[in-house]
Amino acid sequence: MSDNIKQLRISNDAKDDPQELQRRIADEGYLFFRRLVNPDKMLELRREMMSVIQQVGWLIAGTDPMRGIADINMRYTEGDNEYTAGYAEVYKNENFHRSAHWPEFQDIVAAMTGAPVMPHPQKVARIWFPKYTEHTTPTHQDFVHFQGSYDNITCWAPIGDCPIELGGLAVIPESHKVERVLEHHFALGAGGLIVDETEHEEIDPVWHSIDYEPGDALFFPALTIHRALPNYTDDRLRLSLDNRYMIVGDKIAEHMLEPHGPSGLTWEDIYPHWQQDDLKYYWRDFDNTVVARDLSYGEKGFAEALELARAGDQDAIFMLQRAVKNGKNRVDLNEAVSVLEELGLAAER
Repeated sequence: MSDNIKQLRISNDAKDDPQELQRRIADEGYLFFRRLVNPDKMLELRREMMSVIQQVGWLIAGTDPMRGIADINMRYTEGDNEYTAGYAEVYKNENFHRSAHWPEFQDIVAAMTGAPVMPHPQKVARIWFPKYTEHTTPTHQDFVHFQGSYDNITCWAPIGDCPIELGGLAVIPESHKVERVLEHHFALGAGGLIVDETEHEEIDPVWHSIDYEPGDALFFPALTIHRALPNYTDDRLRLSLDNRYMIVGDKIAEHMLEPHGPSGLTWEDIYPHWQQDDLKYYWRDFDNTVVARDLSYGEKGFAEALELARAGDQDAIFMLQRAVKNGKNRVDLNEAVSVLEELGLAAER
């Protein structure tokens, strides 16, 4: 454990006590469990997903896919066309989608919320390459990305061992007590938005994480401040589940009814690869309020990137170049092209 990162509190002692779970998540803003899921069950999912990842060329050929030995010449991240092509193959896996419905996850979320819950249809897998630390997911609150309700619960679970150096998740306890969405700004990394936790007097910016093991799970509400830790390993890929649960009847943002954006897929692309039908369009059986996605968070970050790029910020320039390269003929990228041209930089489309 790093000297400046504290240990997560393990809540296995309260697993069968819903009132205590509700008290802890209300007070601390997270719940962490060791081996909530049978490790063998999670490792079987790892084998399935890592085998596909090896087939798309992101792991060294001939190595055991369970080891996750990455080809560091293939380092991609969300926003790259190359990432989309590989992620799409992983995203079609039926058991990956089914894992969010495992009773071990759903039942504990129902206990901590005191209500029936539904997994969001938009399941998320995080695949992080080593030696690509500048693209580590920045400090943020989940609400800016997934929206719907502040009461939504995120479940982050490693698909395999995930020691600190591999880049697990870290949270700031009690940070959800700000009870509002904080100001986010442009940043590299998944989501492209960052919040400065040190700017808010009511937040004690002490990070907590742990050496994660197969079957572990970390839960937190939509306003808890969290981030990924960098993958400092030489050659290991980090693979994890990153899913949301809602109280049945709450609001859900319309984009959360669709597959995760970086996959580039529709449900019609995904479902032909499944063996069973029971989870296809399952959310249509629930009476939830669908609301429009609030695009203002992303639009603000993009506007900041344009101004930062004009001022010579290299992260912003990189983001604009990548967006233009991978965005084909999107009209909303015309301003990015103009800024890059002002700077005398290539803006290939």
